[in-house]
Amino acid sequence: MKFLYIFPHPDDESFGPAPGISKQVRMGHQVYLLTLTRGEATRVRFKLGVTKAEMGEIRYREMQEMAKVLNLTELIVLDLPDSGLKELDPRIIENVISNTIERIRPQIIITYPVHGISGFHDHLVTHAVVKRVFAELSSLDNTYLRRLAFFTLSEPTEKVDGIHQLNYSTHEEIDCIMQVDDVDVKNFHRALDCYKTYQEVIEASGVRKMITQEVHYEIYRENHHPPLKDLTQGIDEG
Repeated sequence: MKFLYIFPHPDDESFGPAPGISKQVRMGHQVYLLTLTRGEATRVRFKLGVTKAEMGEIRYREMQEMAKVLNLTELIVLDLPDSGLKELDPRIIENVISNTIERIRPQIIITYPVHGISGFHDHLVTHAVVKRVFAELSSLDNTYLRRLAFFTLSEPTEKVDGIHQLNYSTHEEIDCIMQVDDVDVKNFHRALDCYKTYQEVIEASGVRKMITQEVHYEIYRENHHPPLKDLTQGIDEG
């Protein structure tokens, strides 16, 4: 089965979804990643003394290493403006996402939930646009599209200190809890390690302590209680 993850920035796929991606690849699925920007606006560029264009190229090279670690079927990195998606005509973003979906023809698409986890506006725009494109393509009888899911975090049992104020999905909102293995958690850490220029931010975020052997997803217009154990559960290749 084909999975397409869509996120706005380099490292979004590694800040949590990576264990799920690792498990899905090991299960024999084809996993694609579309990243809308090169993450060039990060303040890390000031410490490195590089331009936005140079920072984008650095982060792109780091993403290529991450793609090898997670064994992605394909990595697609666009050059839309980092931290500027809210200023774009949303139809521009819709078109590039739609074109990628129609080329790959995935059964399952995954992006951020409505709260964007961090609440960053690029995350919120990505959620809204991906959902809009999925609804539009589904209405055109594209039967290969079977499910839209949102990678999310479950409410923690104890607080983890970090630099971000995070948003969580309630237990009632979570429709799939995927159990991953030690090798998948290891690949999560290896994927994060690929972002060498971003290690200070990664460590300050506390993400390495937050991720467990459960990966949580909401599913668009579906309610599953108890939660599914896998995003492919209940659907076929189509």
